[in-house]
Amino acid sequence: MAFGEMNNDSGEAAFAGIIGQSSGLRHVLQLVEKVAATNATVLLLGETGTGKELIARAIHERSPRKTQPLVAFNCAAVPGSLFESEFFGHERGAFTGAHMQRAGRLELADRGTLFLDEVGELPPELQPKLLRLLQERTYERVGSSRTRNVDIRLVAATNQNLEEMVGECQFRSDLYYRLNVFPIRIPPLRERRQDIPLLVRHFTKKYSRQIGKRIDTVSEATLQSLMSWHWPGNIRELQNVIERCVILAEDAVLRLEPGALPAETQPAARARSSGQKAEIEAILRETNGRVAGPRGAAARMGVPVTTLASRIRALKINKHRFHQT
Repeated sequence: MAFGEMNNDSGEAAFAGIIGQSSGLRHVLQLVEKVAATNATVLLLGETGTGKELIARAIHERSPRKTQPLVAFNCAAVPGSLFESEFFGHERGAFTGAHMQRAGRLELADRGTLFLDEVGELPPELQPKLLRLLQERTYERVGSSRTRNVDIRLVAATNQNLEEMVGECQFRSDLYYRLNVFPIRIPPLRERRQDIPLLVRHFTKKYSRQIGKRIDTVSEATLQSLMSWHWPGNIRELQNVIERCVILAEDAVLRLEPGALPAETQPAARARSSGQKAEIEAILRETNGRVAGPRGAAARMGVPVTTLASRIRALKINKHRFHQT
């Protein structure tokens, strides 16, 4: 695929950073256009690496709040003990180490949009506090009895099935219904293969400029391999593969090195996958199904939360069955 054969604007959506022309992506962007002008809570559903934060940004940038802050908060990245302080803020002396007053992410998002990522990882004991916020638009900083009002538009995202979690008593039903006002499902990359050549071109140009190389063409064999791969890590995985290919490129042609994509159809690879699945399930059993946090499975394995989440999904592991009831 030669880049010169493609119009620069032909496949790129009129949304900053969102690349594609597949019917699945077009449907998502049509929903974004309809809901952006409202103040409705949006729930973005999709696997890890599908671009949920980009969609959240598109909603904000097309809303009446676009001149106000867009503040992101990842529920899986903050330990439960620090969640309230990070989210609601705290007063000086509220706890050991609180040497000064601090505004939380919620306060920073006032009059703007709050993007609550990985909301399915919100600990059960904190779910009532988020529910109250959505119902009353009020909160208190940690260590304060003063009730504050906040004006936010909430966009939440999850790679989990919240409806199943409600049925398993892992997520409050009333909170789920508060979040699920306007759900938008973002299709995984394997469902929008038409967009892969456009994404390959986009990432190749991006990393070529960064590294200072000139790459004009993608080899046909490389493109076929990229089109046929099932991309368990979605766009993020494709982006990483392209960056590596650009770094290793020795001429103006982008090529996949041998082994760049796992050969999962081979017996040895299947055996490795089986062993990895057993290891992950054993650790999930020990952590009661918890992936994030200092005592979660990701920390135990020494890998990023997003990486472990991708492996869990690819190996079809149901982490919720390890939760203690």
